[in-house]
Amino acid sequence: MILRILLLSLPLAAPLTEAETTMPPSSYGAEDELGAVNNLSAEGVRQAAQLVKTGKVYSLAIQTGPATVAYGKRNYQIHVAPIYIGNDATYGANHLQGYDDVIITYLGVGTQIDGFAHVAVDGHHYNGVATKDVIRPDGVVRFGIENIPPIVARGVLLDMVAAAGPSGLDGNAVFNRKELEAAASREGMRLAKGDVVLLHTGHLQATAQDHTQDLAHVPGLGVEGAEYLAALGVVAIGMDAWIPDAMPAENRNDFLPVHSTLLVKHGVHILENIRTAELAADRAYEFFFVLAAPRFKGAVQSVVHPVAIR
Repeated sequence: MILRILLLSLPLAAPLTEAETTMPPSSYGAEDELGAVNNLSAEGVRQAAQLVKTGKVYSLAIQTGPATVAYGKRNYQIHVAPIYIGNDATYGANHLQGYDDVIITYLGVGTQIDGFAHVAVDGHHYNGVATKDVIRPDGVVRFGIENIPPIVARGVLLDMVAAAGPSGLDGNAVFNRKELEAAASREGMRLAKGDVVLLHTGHLQATAQDHTQDLAHVPGLGVEGAEYLAALGVVAIGMDAWIPDAMPAENRNDFLPVHSTLLVKHGVHILENIRTAELAADRAYEFFFVLAAPRFKGAVQSVVHPVAIR
């Protein structure tokens, strides 16, 4: 309900002029559809694999279920039934029984990756592709989640809570270049092309403990911070919140400007609801990161289960 009220409180934007919507072709090529994923490489994988010292594996995904806090009207339902006729029916000399499940869900519930079809700016997606050439009711025809290759890279955690010091992290904190560089410097980290960058804010823990938490106020990235990370060539940016954008936005008339900056302008994937608390507790600031999105044809986003190994 909070999110719906937030949407209704924003004024409808006037259409942008053609000059305002025109963006230069992607630096990865005028026909590119992968964006910053192009910065992944075999050498990057080899270097990231060398970060594995203890073999400890971190699950970075929350559970997806009916009680998962989700954006707007998104929801999750599951139905389990026997494959064969009759609940108690058995087959064969070994008396086999089997069950199937049917899930009726939005793919943007729980830990998720946003694809480039997920948002547009005035009718244009990443690399200037018109929405009319992307969106279909029965699945997108460009930028579908099925086209995202496995993301295997160095992962870097920026602990924004620890970087805030004894005073703690403000619930309305905005992370721009200054704050991001300070967090990286504190950890002795240098962000690089091909990295996956995760931000720890404690927001996910707070909402898990109290479902009445105000989802309209979230510490997160500002536009300058998003531009800074994109310019470094990072592949994806994730946060322990339902959204990477600082809420409310720095410009109160903007709506999710970090989404448009990363997905539309720069082709950088967004990861949401990432479990970062265990990494932060272990001071695991650098790790081997692995994510493979389910190849749901025509999907604009998808629930995922990323993993960190150190």
